[in-house]
Amino acid sequence: MGILPFVAELGLIDHHCHGVLRLDSTREEFESLLLEADSVSPLGGSFFDSAIGFAVRRWCAPLLDLPRHASAEEYLERRNSLHITEVSRTFLMASGIHTFLVDGGFQPDRLLAAGELASLAGAVSHDIVRLEQLAEELSTAATETEFLYQLRQRLRAPSVVGAKSVAAYRMGLALSGERPSESDALRAMNVWQAWNPGPLKDPVVISWLAWEALDAGLPLQFHVGYGDSDIDLHRCDPSLLTPFLRATSGLGVPILLLHNYPFHRQAGYLAQVFPHVFCDLGLATHGLGHQASRVFAEALEIVPYGKFLFSSDAFALPELYYLGALLFRRALSDFLADGLHRDAFLEEDAHRIARLIASENAARVYKL
Repeated sequence: MGILPFVAELGLIDHHCHGVLRLDSTREEFESLLLEADSVSPLGGSFFDSAIGFAVRRWCAPLLDLPRHASAEEYLERRNSLHITEVSRTFLMASGIHTFLVDGGFQPDRLLAAGELASLAGAVSHDIVRLEQLAEELSTAATETEFLYQLRQRLRAPSVVGAKSVAAYRMGLALSGERPSESDALRAMNVWQAWNPGPLKDPVVISWLAWEALDAGLPLQFHVGYGDSDIDLHRCDPSLLTPFLRATSGLGVPILLLHNYPFHRQAGYLAQVFPHVFCDLGLATHGLGHQASRVFAEALEIVPYGKFLFSSDAFALPELYYLGALLFRRALSDFLADGLHRDAFLEEDAHRIARLIASENAARVYKL
């Protein structure tokens, strides 16, 4: 089934993404960036033999003037014959994304910054500040007073439209419903600095940072579910956030559950019952390849359509922006076409649902 014309024409707001690589990548690096694995396994074969690997060969190859389903070798040879800037511009422009909300806090040295990304795409960008990385960066402040001042200034910078917590990676999502005191958080920061065991993982500090973002009025994103090998997946179920969501429901500040697979149904439930909670399917959309429509429909089973957003969570490879947008459009189109076929809603309703999910929900949540 093709994409419904009104879905194909939608401009998209990508409410959660990262930058693209500054330099060309080797085959091994390219393959590892297709998925969440740290590297290609010598025991498991090529990552081109995956749903997203086949999606690259099917959908990305024609944009590089190759036939559909070109071999992996042909694809990479053609890609590497072009300048990385040309490759990135091609896929970013073809995505139809007009606004990028960029988390630049992960491996910033490898990736283009938000403004550079938007310039390549002929689009606009806004910053999402990564809370734990910000606290780590500011931990060298001379005094606690200076640390607090710098933190709060950065959270209120004009370019920042949202914050993100990677609590899922650092401690899991079982945040307390009780707000930590400032003194307890600073004491925990001091202990972490004294021992300096690596990334900031203290649950008191991580929870306190989330509340600080909400104090600043910033929509707060949480990584949920599917991710790199340094998460414990069972600790990334969004239902673990329930006490925190109850405690923050009266603040009027949105909380956004990112990615969610394989917990997309739990995320939809939370978005239904809590007025300030929203969700997406994120990188799972392109990761699922030709299966995206099935899981997309599951993600939309009970969530109100005004609470679901588009994001790519694209990282490093520009193909992931294009595939994230394309497979999102195909999945959304299949969902709406099925609803129209079943007389679940009128065509004017389908148009409105499409606009909400593609951009209007994000524009409302982030006050763009």
